[in-house]
Amino acid sequence: MSELVNTINGIIWSPALVYLCLGVGLYFSLRTRFLQLRHLREMIKLMFQGKGNEAGVSSFQALSMTLAGRVGTGNIAGVATAITFGGPGALFWMWMVAFLGASSAFVESTLGQIYKEKLDGEYRGGPAFYIEKGLGMKWYAWTFAIATVFACGVLLPGVQANSIGAGLQTAFDISPNVTAAILALLLGFIIFGGVKRIANFAGMVVPFMALAYIIVACVIIALNITALPGVILLIWKSAFGLDAGFGAILGLAVMWGVKRGVYSNEAAQGTGPHASSAAAVSHPAKQGLVQAFSVYIDTLFVCSATGFMLLITGLYNVQGPEGAALFTGIAGVAAGPGYVQTAMETMMPGFGSYFVALALFFFAFTTIVAYYYIAETNIAYLTRSIKVPGLKTVLKLALMGATVYGTVKTADLAWGMGDIGVGLMAWLNIGAILLLQKPALVALRDYEAQQAQGVDPVFHPEKLGIKNADYWIDNRAEINLMREKQGHEFEPDQRSA
Repeated sequence: MSELVNTINGIIWSPALVYLCLGVGLYFSLRTRFLQLRHLREMIKLMFQGKGNEAGVSSFQALSMTLAGRVGTGNIAGVATAITFGGPGALFWMWMVAFLGASSAFVESTLGQIYKEKLDGEYRGGPAFYIEKGLGMKWYAWTFAIATVFACGVLLPGVQANSIGAGLQTAFDISPNVTAAILALLLGFIIFGGVKRIANFAGMVVPFMALAYIIVACVIIALNITALPGVILLIWKSAFGLDAGFGAILGLAVMWGVKRGVYSNEAAQGTGPHASSAAAVSHPAKQGLVQAFSVYIDTLFVCSATGFMLLITGLYNVQGPEGAALFTGIAGVAAGPGYVQTAMETMMPGFGSYFVALALFFFAFTTIVAYYYIAETNIAYLTRSIKVPGLKTVLKLALMGATVYGTVKTADLAWGMGDIGVGLMAWLNIGAILLLQKPALVALRDYEAQQAQGVDPVFHPEKLGIKNADYWIDNRAEINLMREKQGHEFEPDQRSA
C-alpha cells in the first residue's frame, strides 16, 4: 500500500505542480496588481462586516469555516515535516506560496460566490459549480466533484486524525484506538447537525485555538529573542542554497515548502471556495478579499509560529535525499508533532507537550469537519441532476471510517494518501481558474469602481456581461433585504426597473 501511494504521489507531485502553484500565484498577483497588499486594510475590515441569514452565514463564519480547513495538522506536523526534508529554507517557500497564493485564493473564492446556487435553502458553491456554469464543461465539473468527494471524504481525514492520535499518545499516553473511537463519536455529533452547526462550531473554536497557539509560540520566541536574527538569516540562506550545511537540498526546500504550504493554506487547491460560497454578501469580491486574508492567517501567522519555535530551540532534524542526517537536534523523534511537543516542553516544562496535543486536537478536528462540509457540497452538486437517496449518510459514515483508519495507521501512509487528495484537487482547480479568470477580475474592477464612488458595492452580473450568475439576478429581493438589515439603502430590483 505504501509503495503504491508513494508511486502515485511521485506522479501527481512532480516538479510541474510545484512550480505551477508558484507560477499561478505570481500570475494572479500581477493581474490583480497585488491586491494582497493593496487591499490589506479592506480585508481586515470586511472580516467583521455583514450578517448571516436563513440561507447563508456571515463573512466571519465563512472565514472561520475556511480557516477550520486551512488551519490543521499542516500548521504543526506539516511544518515539522517540511523542515525535516527541505531544511529551514522550506519555511521561506511556505511564505512565498502563501503570499502569492493569496491572489489565487481571491480568484477562486470570488468565482465561488459569482456562480453559487441556493440548494435546499442553503447557499452552495465551489469549483464544480463554477466549472459547469462558467466554462460550460459539465464533464470537467463532475470530475472535480467526484475527485473532491473521494479526497475530502476518504483520503484527507486520515492525515488529521493520525496527528491527533500521535499527539495525544505522546502527551497523555492515550491509545490511538481510544482516540479513534472518541473522534468518531464527536464527528457524528457535529456532521449530523447540518451546515449551521458546522459554522457555529467553527466560529467558536477556530479563532480561539489559533490565537492561543500563536500567543504561546510568541512567548517562546520572546524568551529566545536574541536567536531570532540568526534564525531568519538561516531561513533566507537555506531557501536559496547559500548555507553550507543545507545547500545540497535547495530543490527539496522549494518542493517541500510549496507542497506543505499548499497543503496548509489550500490556496488554489479548490477547497476554500466551498465555505466562502456560503457567505451572505452583496458582492462576490467581498468574500474573495476575506478569503485572501485567511491564507495569511494560516501560513504567515500560525505556520511561522511553529517554524520559528522549532528553529530557535534547535529541536528539529534535517535529512538529505538519501536519508543522510544533515542536522540532528532531536534524535529518536519522528518528523511530526513530536518535534513541536518536545520544543514546547523544553521551554515550558509540564505544560508544553499537553498544550500542543490539545491545540493539535482542535486544529485537526475542525479540519476534518471542514472536509465533511466540502465533500457534502460536492454531493449536493452531483445530486442536483441525479437523485441518490442516502448518499450523504454514506459520506458521513465513510468519513468517520477514514478518520478511524487514519488514527491507527502509520503517519507516512496517512500523509501520502492526503498528498494525493491535495494534488488531485490542485491540478483540476488550477486549470479551471486559469480558464475562468475573467469574471473574477471583472468583479474586482467593479468592486473597486463602486468603492471609489463611496457606495457599498453591489453585484450586477448582467451589467458586467457575466452569464449564468443566476443567483444574483433571481434573488435580488433577498440581497436587498440583507443589505437593508446591515444599514444600507434598499436598491430597486433592476429587472423590474
